Formats: sequence, C-alpha cells, structure tokens
Amino acid sequence: MKNQFLLFLIILFLIPPVTKAQRRRWKRTRYELIGGIGVANFLGELGGSSKAGQDYYHDLQFSQSRPLFNAGVRYKILEPLAVKVALSYGYFHGDDSKTNNIYRHDRNLKFRSPIVELGSQLEFSIIKEQIKHRYSLRRSRKFSLRDLNINIYVFAGISGFWFNPRGKDDSPGGDGKWHSLQPLCTEGQGLIETRKKYHRVQVAIPIGIGFKYAINSKMSIGLEYGGRFTFTDYIDDVSTTYVDKDWLVQERGDLAGRLSNPGLGEINGYVYQAGDQRGNPNSNDYYMFTVVSISYKLYTGRNGMQKF
Repeated sequence: MKNQFLLFLIILFLIPPVTKAQRRRWKRTRYELIGGIGVANFLGELGGSSKAGQDYYHDLQFSQSRPLFNAGVRYKILEPLAVKVALSYGYFHGDDSKTNNIYRHDRNLKFRSPIVELGSQLEFSIIKEQIKHRYSLRRSRKFSLRDLNINIYVFAGISGFWFNPRGKDDSPGGDGKWHSLQPLCTEGQGLIETRKKYHRVQVAIPIGIGFKYAINSKMSIGLEYGGRFTFTDYIDDVSTTYVDKDWLVQERGDLAGRLSNPGLGEINGYVYQAGDQRGNPNSNDYYMFTVVSISYKLYTGRNGMQKF
C-alpha cells in the first residue's frame, strides 16, 4: 500500500513538467523552409469574361494561368501565429483574342509580364498544427481521424513586386516580337501632363488561406491560395483612354503606334480614336497565386537557436 502511494506521488509531481514540455514542444520546430510550385492568375483589362462589366473572379480566364515558383521561410511567433517571408517568380498573361467579349476582342490587345514578388505575411492557425515527438515510433495499424495532422490558417501581409508588361508586335508590318510597353508610353504616360509614367515596382496586399498536412515529424505538404490587391492599374499597360495614334508615332515611333492601337475594326468598321475607352481606371489590377508546397522543419535547441 505504501509503495502504491509513493508511486502516486511520483506521478503527481511528474505530470506538470511533462505537460509543460508538451506545451513548449512547438518551440523546438518554429523554423520551416518552404519550396513550392503553382500557378499565377491575373485580373486586369485584357482578355477575361465574355460578358462586359465583369469584375474580379467573374472575369477570370483559367486558360491564361501561368507557372509560378517560390521559396521561403516560416517562423512561429506563438503556437497559432507565424510569419512567413517568401520570394516568388512567375508570369502573367492576357489576350483579347481569347475572349468572346466583342469589344475586347475588337480591341485586340495582348500582354505578358514576368512577376517577381518578395512578400511577408502573418499567418493565424484556425486549426493548429499538432507537433509530435521527434523520435516517436508509435504507429497505428487502423486509420483514425487523429492521424490526419491538418493545419488550416488564414493570412494577410504586404508584398513588393516587380513587373514588366510586354506586347507582341504582330500587326501588319510588325516584327512579331515581344517588346516592353512602359517605355513606349502607349497611353501617353509621361508625355501628357495629366498622365504620369507608372513605376514597375509596386506594393500589394496579400490575403488568403492555406492548408498543411504533416507527412512526418519534419515534412509537410501544403496548398495555399492568396489574392493580391494592388495600387496600380498598369500591370497590363492598359488603364484609361486611347491617345491620338499619329501623335504617338511622332513622339515614340511606329512601334508605339502599332502596340497602342492594333484594333481590328470588326464593329461596324470603326477604328478607335483619341479619347475612346481603352481600359477601366476605376479598378486597380489584381493577381492571385495558388501554390502547392513542401515544408521542412528545422529543429532548435532549448535556447531557440537552430540545430544543424
């Protein structure tokens, strides 16, 4: 009886340290390396829905999706709260010839642009990640929902990105090559006092949701979707109205004239003139990243420093 009582006292004193250690186990895996591939989608003035006046997701054309690659690092500030910094590289694409919208199709503009984004985001776990023991050998022969170690989180942050819209000179007399559009001032940016030349480095606000599934104690696979609200309407080099084509040719040359107004004249043979609508300045451009990733945990010592 005395031995049983002594054993009870020992267990009673051991429970608090063990519980405390379990609560702090996440601190030993607070660093993660991340690599991923996915797709980039762009929502602007070019291509898009067959209906006029469609905004954001209603205007999405999946055929214009382009590849995306990224790498980053995640650091847990608190157990449910983490910060991630990532570098992403991909492409955007938009083409009026791919839409059934008669006005956009007749406009006949197209663009492509590389996108390089350096972003940071704060992630809050709706369903926290379960941190298992590093050397756990326990295996269950039967499937259990507890074995599905899923982490679901939402995020928001800030990003800086670089883009360079290019247009293809495939009009009659063109060379068929892709040319950078910003120096050509296709809407008179930098040539007309009321239209400033846009910068190719901009800021965006990413907001989205992510899922992670633990393969083992070190590695996880994830799926993340994030939309980017930007402060520019010129990622596709289209925003406001046409300028006089002859005037633009005098200022920037024949190439600028061809790429600014390659209209087909399919609607009653009409050729777009200065002042006609070319884009929608009331809505900034928006882009999205969807990424499948693999993350690898870096274990740390008790002092929180990385162990290699």
